[in-house]
Amino acid sequence: MSSLSVLPPECLLQPFIVPKRLMLGPGPSNVPARISAAGAQPMLGHLHAETIEIMNQIKSGIQYAFQTQNRVTLAVSGPGHAAMECAIFNSLEPGESVLIAVNGIWGERAAEIAERIGSKVNTVVTSAGGYFTNEEIEQALDKYRPVVFFLTHGESSTGVVHPIDGIGDLCHKYNCLFLVDSVAALGGTPICMDEQGIDIMYTGSQKVLNAPPGTAPISFSERACQKIFNRRTKPISYFLDMSWLANYWGCDDKPVRAYHHTGPITSFYGLRESLAILAETGLENSWKRHKEVAEYFHKGLEEMGLKLFVKDKKARLPTVTTIVAPPGYDWREITGYIMKTYNIEISGGLGPSAGLVLRVGLMGCNSSKANVDMVLEALADALKHCHKSRV
Repeated sequence: MSSLSVLPPECLLQPFIVPKRLMLGPGPSNVPARISAAGAQPMLGHLHAETIEIMNQIKSGIQYAFQTQNRVTLAVSGPGHAAMECAIFNSLEPGESVLIAVNGIWGERAAEIAERIGSKVNTVVTSAGGYFTNEEIEQALDKYRPVVFFLTHGESSTGVVHPIDGIGDLCHKYNCLFLVDSVAALGGTPICMDEQGIDIMYTGSQKVLNAPPGTAPISFSERACQKIFNRRTKPISYFLDMSWLANYWGCDDKPVRAYHHTGPITSFYGLRESLAILAETGLENSWKRHKEVAEYFHKGLEEMGLKLFVKDKKARLPTVTTIVAPPGYDWREITGYIMKTYNIEISGGLGPSAGLVLRVGLMGCNSSKANVDMVLEALADALKHCHKSRV
């Protein structure tokens, strides 16, 4: 008999069977077999020559996906949220002014993160489903004179894709770095980092790229590097310190990569494969497919009598659609019915859209008209069977 006071958990003494689901929420998306197979390859050491070659190929793939030639381009070991903190922690110092565009939860999160490190946070705020004009942005830049301007490109909580053109020039006019969150949009709608004057941009592996969560591509322009590598103070996070990460990823031209942390090696395999698929598909083809599939979905929703949350067609995010929650229904019952009956995940709102919308993600391999047909059928069935209040 064991002398241990804590015995082996019974739940771990039997296998756990993971159900197969169609992941049509705002992320993570389904992982194709090819990417899963890549992640199942044999383990390597984090500084083995083959691992370094994989990391170099990931860097090239990110440069293609971002449309940038930035030398400081890499993948943070962590989800998109880690890349957000990496960008903010490295670009801002205590007491410095940051301007954050808030048109959904990710602007709200960025503001809180910047506030926590002692930055002077100013915000411009618009209603859920809206976006900012360049004139509004310039007025705020002129008023607050920030060192960094943060903007969410694809606001997954509200379903808005924010216009980018011209904002980089405005930021540089006011001697400000332009920081863009493209977690929910990258690969699904056009964005070109260098051409559009973006100084810092990041995304996540689990959206359009269809890799498992846990790696987050990020890139810094030379203007951004001038600031982050000439700080007065060290970044608050050792783990996300770009002076270490740039060396770990071979971005600083030093002959030797020093140990910083043990990267998620098998996740790197998957990210490399996802970037290979994007390269084979072609960025422009990916943008085009996501746009066409989203429009097909929107047409089907409107034919059912459902309303889209984002009124302006050109501001609708192709990767995450927000549907006005049908009046009289409990959105939780709708999503629960679709999960139970069809094994399809869709989601409710988040942050400022909580209780107001249903969210459907069509990202990467999940962006297909066949998936649209399935989710439209599931929604129609749910509206027939779920309780509708007469009030």
